[in-house]
Amino acid sequence: MTDPTKHENGHGGYERQDLQVSGILYFLLTIVVVTTLCLFGLRGVFAFLDHREKALQPAVNPLVTNVPTDTRHVAPGYPQGVFPNPKLEEDERGQLNGIRLEEEKTLDSYGWVDEKAGTVRIPIDRAMDLLVQRGLPVRAENMAGDAPAPRTATTTATAKKGAKK
Repeated sequence: MTDPTKHENGHGGYERQDLQVSGILYFLLTIVVVTTLCLFGLRGVFAFLDHREKALQPAVNPLVTNVPTDTRHVAPGYPQGVFPNPKLEEDERGQLNGIRLEEEKTLDSYGWVDEKAGTVRIPIDRAMDLLVQRGLPVRAENMAGDAPAPRTATTTATAKKGAKK
């Protein structure tokens, strides 16, 4: 008797034995059953842990009103309506970004500092350009009521050069 899987001539061909459909169906059914069992098992573990966590939560202070039934999940808008003023920072990063944007807008725009006194503010870049064009303000040495400016090494050297000429 010859083996149906062996080829007599050794030059290719096809398998003489087919895969049975029942084996494939049993495999797929096993995968579905095992997946379903895992799903129900994980749901059971989650329900157990959820019930345990609810039981271990500390009691809420009796002075707090409008407490949600499940304190692990805070409803949107809950702190704003319940807690009295003054409140701590609710959105620290957002508030800080708002403050920084206002400061940058103030530093980069024209506006009045004191309108009655005629004091205005200008952008920093414009102020630096004006400083480069006009230079720093200098006080005259012989102003009435002011003491003479102290001599430094550069003013002394300049004075000596002027005296030699």
